[in-house]
Amino acid sequence: MNLKRIQSDLKEIEKERSQHYNISPIGDSMTELVGVITGPENTPYENAYFNLLIKLPENYPFKPPKIKFITKIFHPNISYSGEICLDLLKDAWSCAFTISSVLLSIRLLLSDPNPDDPLSLDVANLYKNNNKEYLKIARE
Repeated sequence: MNLKRIQSDLKEIEKERSQHYNISPIGDSMTELVGVITGPENTPYENAYFNLLIKLPENYPFKPPKIKFITKIFHPNISYSGEICLDLLKDAWSCAFTISSVLLSIRLLLSDPNPDDPLSLDVANLYKNNNKEYLKIARE
């Protein structure tokens, strides 16, 4: 486990003092974290807060963190159980990414769903075929 890298990532987030995301360790663990992101402006998620569970693998940063939404969310690329379909968390991972950059990417995904690569097919179909209804449900 690369504790120096994890500490560096956490210090980066603390230093940024972003109003859009934050993170804290669960207890004394440096490998299990709780993240909070705000819903992006001009989206159905605006003014909402979403909690994320972040688990850093033993070989972080060479392998991506495992992240899932704790807070329920209605989104084509997020399953009902909170898993996230984001290439950055899978095949496109690079050790150059930090926890901060991952949280920003997740927030961008909320702004720009990809219904052509969904985890929730019914949500993706609603997004494509009845966007007005999708927006209504997502706001709820």
